[in-house]
Amino acid sequence: MSALGIVIPTLNAGGPGGLVRTLEAIGPAAAAAGWPILVSDGGSTDGTPGTALRHGARMIRAPRGRGSQLAAGAAALLADGTAEWLFFLHADSVPDPSWADEAARFTAAAENRARAGYGRFALDDGAAPARRIERLVGWRCRRLGLPYGDQGLLVHRDLYRAAGGFPAIPLMEDVALVRRIGRRRLVPLPFAVTTSAERYRRGGYVLRPLRNLGCLALYLAGLPPSAVRRLYG
Repeated sequence: MSALGIVIPTLNAGGPGGLVRTLEAIGPAAAAAGWPILVSDGGSTDGTPGTALRHGARMIRAPRGRGSQLAAGAAALLADGTAEWLFFLHADSVPDPSWADEAARFTAAAENRARAGYGRFALDDGAAPARRIERLVGWRCRRLGLPYGDQGLLVHRDLYRAAGGFPAIPLMEDVALVRRIGRRRLVPLPFAVTTSAERYRRGGYVLRPLRNLGCLALYLAGLPPSAVRRLYG
């Protein structure tokens, strides 16, 4: 079985539906496979680091910002040369129970060292608008080759390095990396990654996606990520 390390960026992720739920979901399978979990924290004040340690994860401090935290977590796992593969996962995202078997299957195939895998986007809300968002994300992945970080990203260390890793930007770090990997090298994995729908419930199932789409368009048009971040909220 290929060595795999899991990187989770956090910032005050100790609430319901946050880091605890994710670690409880992935921890047993990761421990059984000998896959380390590293939490890269951007300065939480709510006890998130303690939560990580109590659930058997390693914890490092990193400059605040998801891109910086993901890059720091990857660097920490790659430093000793034992993590051949990296699985990046958000703190409010939970992969299906089959994730570990599918990850092992994907990493065992030599040809996948030149590809990256991502999960199917799902929301923890039974409402019809949530299904519409899921279908929209599926279309974006198929047509545009743009899976986001809340779907998880499984990538070999050589491809990660060749693509330049995560940039230290405040937003769109996932878009920047998958664009450098390239649409032809992105592979959908056969499991869902269920993410908290709280931001859609707060921002609206219509207005929030429109704002997200607008931010993506502005970023792709060349607006600096710091400016896009102010619009994103």
